[in-house]
Amino acid sequence: MKFPFQDLKDGKSDYCQISGKNNLIEFIDLGEQPLSDTLIEKKNLSKKDKFFELKILRSPTLGHTQLSYIVPQKELYHLDYPYRPGITPSIVEHHNYQSKKNIQKFKIKKNELVVDVGSNDGTLLHAYKSNDMKVLGVEPTNMAKVANEEGIETIQSVFNLEIAKKIKQKYGFAKLMTATNVFAHMATLSSVMEGVIELLDDEGFFIIENHNMLDIVKHNQYDTFYHEHIRNYSFISLKYLFEMYGLKIIDVEVVERYNGSIRVAVTKNKKFPELVDVEKEIKKEIEFGLLSDGVWKEFRSKIEKSKKDLVELLKQINSSGKRVVGNSCPARCSTLLNYCDIGPDLLPYIAEQPTSFKLNKYLPGKKIPIINNEILFKEQPDYVLLLAWHLREPIIKKLKSLGLKSKFIIPLPEVKII
Repeated sequence: MKFPFQDLKDGKSDYCQISGKNNLIEFIDLGEQPLSDTLIEKKNLSKKDKFFELKILRSPTLGHTQLSYIVPQKELYHLDYPYRPGITPSIVEHHNYQSKKNIQKFKIKKNELVVDVGSNDGTLLHAYKSNDMKVLGVEPTNMAKVANEEGIETIQSVFNLEIAKKIKQKYGFAKLMTATNVFAHMATLSSVMEGVIELLDDEGFFIIENHNMLDIVKHNQYDTFYHEHIRNYSFISLKYLFEMYGLKIIDVEVVERYNGSIRVAVTKNKKFPELVDVEKEIKKEIEFGLLSDGVWKEFRSKIEKSKKDLVELLKQINSSGKRVVGNSCPARCSTLLNYCDIGPDLLPYIAEQPTSFKLNKYLPGKKIPIINNEILFKEQPDYVLLLAWHLREPIIKKLKSLGLKSKFIIPLPEVKII
């Protein structure tokens, strides 16, 4: 193994998970938090939730953040993991668009192998399959079964060097490998990277997409800090990491998903031309201040202010006799509601779309019920707190088109009513 320190052990982690240096600075402590995607069934409401520290450390040299405590991966990605991208139209559209773009940009040919790491229900691979690519998913949770039932061949496993060798033996090299919103989640980073090196064709491409550190800071997205997101990358940190493994960055793009996600494409082929000015992208992060103290102090102040403003607003609405409820239950809302100490007294329920795997369960920590959003149209509450605020435009548009007349509260980047 090239860099064994990158394969993290469960428990405390106080060194840089990318470089191995002991130079991290504590940014903020969000308190003891439950696991955001371990939802509670009604029969288990009386049981105590498990809580783990959610302390965020930052690198003054690479500009990324990471958790101070690593929760065992089997607890985080349990078999009944409820997140499913295929039920959200904007995510399906995003995957369809990006797949077509990648096929054109990197000249992926019919019947070449595309492997998606952390493939969930196979939504992204559906897009490649419809363009006549040979596709294979790797997914540790029971979402692998959903994907297989829908015709997307998926191996139910974590991705590592051992799995990569088995895939290569059976299917050959991958011309394209993708890791969409999962590259930040992996505790065994070195094993994942060695698996990529093993499986990727010498002329192939590896594309990752994750929350963009610069946009997390700029848009006050502290709710993207939760136990699944072991690291939130800056471009500086990604360049450092990929160069450790001899991979060349050839493309970088910030896309709208999650209010700013960074997409980075790398290859083993050192002769492949850079499609963007890589140094220019690094300069943007440095000029913004990701490596300086001031930006992070300001970010912490914004977090604290938005918490105070949101709680005061909800208390004011409730004391005036008006009703506010929640809508959408992304994993990130667990961080927001638990950090702000918002429970059923201020938010009696969270409404979710009828196809969600989260329905009829309860948010960990605060025990807020998650129910079918049909109730919104019957009840017409005065206010709806939009917890998937990063998808506010399509969600508000859809709810209004279905007849919802409520006002919307947007919790971040700053609290506002629309």
